[in-house]
Amino acid sequence: MQKGLVSIITPVYNAQRFIPETIETVLAQTYVNWEMLIIDDGSKDDSAKVISEYVQRDNRIKLFSQQNGGSAAARNNGIRRANGQYIALLDADDLWEPTFLERQLALMKEKNATLVYASHKRIDEFSKECMKPFIVPEKVDYNSMLCTCSISCLTGLYDTERFGKIYLREEFKSLRDDYIYWLEIIKNCKVAYGNTDVIASYRVLNNSTSRNKKKVIKPQFMVYYKVEKLGLIRSMYYLMRWAIKGYSKYSA
Repeated sequence: MQKGLVSIITPVYNAQRFIPETIETVLAQTYVNWEMLIIDDGSKDDSAKVISEYVQRDNRIKLFSQQNGGSAAARNNGIRRANGQYIALLDADDLWEPTFLERQLALMKEKNATLVYASHKRIDEFSKECMKPFIVPEKVDYNSMLCTCSISCLTGLYDTERFGKIYLREEFKSLRDDYIYWLEIIKNCKVAYGNTDVIASYRVLNNSTSRNKKKVIKPQFMVYYKVEKLGLIRSMYYLMRWAIKGYSKYSA
């Protein structure tokens, strides 16, 4: 583990259209002590070729390839290879403001926190705002995270120094794997702190999981019932609360 180094884990599947803009926002960071581990998850387009050009430009960017296994497997591949004290999950179509890492690390220091997250814009395929920004609460704990996930994947920053590396549940493929990851971390650190300032942009596409809540109802229930072992009644209770919160979250 290299103290102070941020390991940015980016799974890629057929993302040649968006990945250049994502990488550019990493290159623009005011905090420069980072490595970007990009895992090509069996892309069938020219993603690897596009990324390779950036690898040649900056040795902090590294590209690895694997057979298609879903975002959880790709993220775990990156986490295993990570050298940094801090782990950030940044998807191939999401964006950071230039001060993202600097401000999140400052918040982590201010709060003596293990996990921090932030508010973000919601943008369309043309990088234009398509919904109101998602403003996060100033802190969350395990119980509040069961009701709704306030930690969007692109804004979470985890300090491995105390609890070590934590991995995602690969059996969930690309559905709810990041949510389980945040729950696992919070069970260790008890509370996570949010930056209410908007310092990132989450891309909401028409076919994205964020818009298609019906697709994730069963995986969400399985998180409660099989992973968190809450029992049938409590699992149904939290599923209902999650559904209500999710409707309001994406109806703006």
